[in-house]
Amino acid sequence: MPILADQFKENVLTTRVDWLLNWARLSSLWPMTFGLACCAIEMMAVGAARFDIDRFGAGAFRATPRQADLMIVAGTVNFKMGERVKRLYDQMPEPKYVIAMGACAIGGGPYYKFGYTVMKGVDRIIPVDVYLAGCPPRPEALLDALMALQDKIRRQKVVRTSEFPPIPETTSA
Repeated sequence: MPILADQFKENVLTTRVDWLLNWARLSSLWPMTFGLACCAIEMMAVGAARFDIDRFGAGAFRATPRQADLMIVAGTVNFKMGERVKRLYDQMPEPKYVIAMGACAIGGGPYYKFGYTVMKGVDRIIPVDVYLAGCPPRPEALLDALMALQDKIRRQKVVRTSEFPPIPETTSA
């Protein structure tokens, strides 16, 4: 009788690599604590017991970009702060995701027309995955944006196939 006979009867899991890695990513998002204005108060409320972002796997707020994979840009981004936002985004490890929270982060908010120091959307310097409208958006809306991001992660391709067609075999005469 072989040594490994009947050892894996109840312990074998067959699944797709994409599904398994995406499940791990969406179930353990680590947001960076990065609040710039009044939207940050609503973001802090999501981390508290009433709204409990932990149940979605994103409750471990990190204070450093090197440990975070989700940046929630919550509030007004001016040009001076935009340089820091870009630097922090560049320091985050791959894969990294961004939620633009609030009217100011999406398009400048009430400062759009006459706010000469306000950036007219954070998507001008970093790629945004989910836009969350509101001034400020409610904590429930941030949870909804988190679930939308999780759906986006669920559909990602992790294992990539070759971009180039296979090289045909040549026969030498």
